[in-house]
Amino acid sequence: MAGDREFLFSLEQIGIKLGLEQIRALLVALRRPDLAYPSITIAGTNGKGSVTAMVERGLREAGRRTGRYTSPHLVHLEERIAIDGQPIAASALDRSLARVRTASTSLPSPPSFFEATTALALDVFRESAVDVAVLEVGLGGRLDATNAVTPIAAAITAIAFDHEEYLGRTIEAIAGEKAGIIKPGIPVILQENSPDARRVIEAEAARAGAKVTSTGEFTVVTRAPATSIGPLAGRWTVDVITPRTRYHDMTLALRGKHQIANAATAVGVLDEVLVAAPEDARRRAVHAALTDVVWPARLELLPWRHGHVLIDGAHNPAGARALAVYIQDTYRRRVPMVVGIMKDKDVDAILTALAPSASHFVFTAPASARAARPEHLVASAAAIAPVVPAEAIADPLRAVERALSHDALVVAGGSLYLAGEIRHGIT
Repeated sequence: MAGDREFLFSLEQIGIKLGLEQIRALLVALRRPDLAYPSITIAGTNGKGSVTAMVERGLREAGRRTGRYTSPHLVHLEERIAIDGQPIAASALDRSLARVRTASTSLPSPPSFFEATTALALDVFRESAVDVAVLEVGLGGRLDATNAVTPIAAAITAIAFDHEEYLGRTIEAIAGEKAGIIKPGIPVILQENSPDARRVIEAEAARAGAKVTSTGEFTVVTRAPATSIGPLAGRWTVDVITPRTRYHDMTLALRGKHQIANAATAVGVLDEVLVAAPEDARRRAVHAALTDVVWPARLELLPWRHGHVLIDGAHNPAGARALAVYIQDTYRRRVPMVVGIMKDKDVDAILTALAPSASHFVFTAPASARAARPEHLVASAAAIAPVVPAEAIADPLRAVERALSHDALVVAGGSLYLAGEIRHGIT
């Protein structure tokens, strides 16, 4: 109902609120929907959404009815909550949202937007009778609302600097927050990380009595993709050999060399949670997870007008570096970039990462109060990369049109909010 949605979006003004007391109370008021099915949690700085999407696709191939919870949404709120890979219907969201709104009246203060949407997802999954839920952790891990759930397995992807004001200003501190998702006795798949991050996570796992499997223990053989704009551009082919199973000749659906590490992490999760399945069934599940997953706005190449637009979130320095490397590896030249960044991000570090792959910057802003003003981004770019021409165009689609006047291939990134707006406008 409109009133319930207005209630939900009114919670955005509360901002980020870390802690588990509110979400636990909200789940109790909803009669613990999280206990109706097993869950898997995926944390990390970059790659956690891709791993969540891969794991969900593999579980679906294995015959499980799945729930998937991710954030943020690109265009529609329903995108955050998927059943069997499809965003939920508006009617399903509204039914559950009414229950969440009623349950929230029992709390001493209103929940945050993320607490409410997490409860909403868990409630939808119960109503939809899922066999398993795959949950992308929002911010950090230890105090994130998704950590109110006790999972059957967890994964931690690459750890880098992001949201330092909440998570800490060292990799060790950030890793400690991510490691907070580890629960006693559950298996943990750890993507290859720096020694400092790994040491923190392994120490937390030891305290909890949780087994850690590092993807560094896997054998991963890769074959490079073609360097073109064709359908196979940027898509690596991999073999992944785990202690249990050999998975061969899988061309990744998601573009970019960084997806190799994410694919290995997803393989580790599926290898663990499907251990009781016949080996052939596990092979089919892993193959589908890596080769048939759909995850929009992550190095997604779309035709538009007289050219192509490569859309990517690239919303923090590590993500921006991955995007820049992809451009260099795939296209072997600089390309025009349409860039919009949230002002609470490390703008200078993101621009520093993107500049070596940019022939021209067209700065813009998504429809968010958090967005940095395009003219401020022009000023930042002038100081960081004075040799790269830069201009400001407030409207994202007009900015894309302007970039296409320079080249038939343009890149749009810097924010998932911007990626969602542009994707919606050109598809």
